[in-house]
Amino acid sequence: MSQARLPEGDWIRGISVKQPYAAAILTGAKRVENRPRPWALGWVLLHASKAIDQPARRLPLVARTIRDRQLVTGAVLGVARITDCHQDTDRSTPCSEWAHPGAWHLVLDDVQELPLPVPARGQVVPWKPSPDLLRRVFQQLPGFQP
Repeated sequence: MSQARLPEGDWIRGISVKQPYAAAILTGAKRVENRPRPWALGWVLLHASKAIDQPARRLPLVARTIRDRQLVTGAVLGVARITDCHQDTDRSTPCSEWAHPGAWHLVLDDVQELPLPVPARGQVVPWKPSPDLLRRVFQQLPGFQP
């Protein structure tokens, strides 16, 4: 199967997420990622940070979502599309059981897990992936259409 032609230029960023939350996103259950600042809409590489949030592993919501999943760190694990970025109003019901009050909520759709993790360094802020990293990621998703 031939690889689809990817857009040129600045169309994708990387987002680094601590485990076990990255694994929860890959299951499709966690569609909201919490951030201190707003992010632009569009495609992101889903990167698992090197750190694991050990207390989060014991939260019932997390534990039942990631059951039997390996917590790979320091690698790109998939791609997703940020389709909304908002804050819940003070008196509103949270948009998701994963949403933290006061945080910016990135709504993630079109999550696609890679067959094999691609080792990479991430950053806390949105980061620009190298052309080589993009090549290694999208080599595993030959039918990907942004």
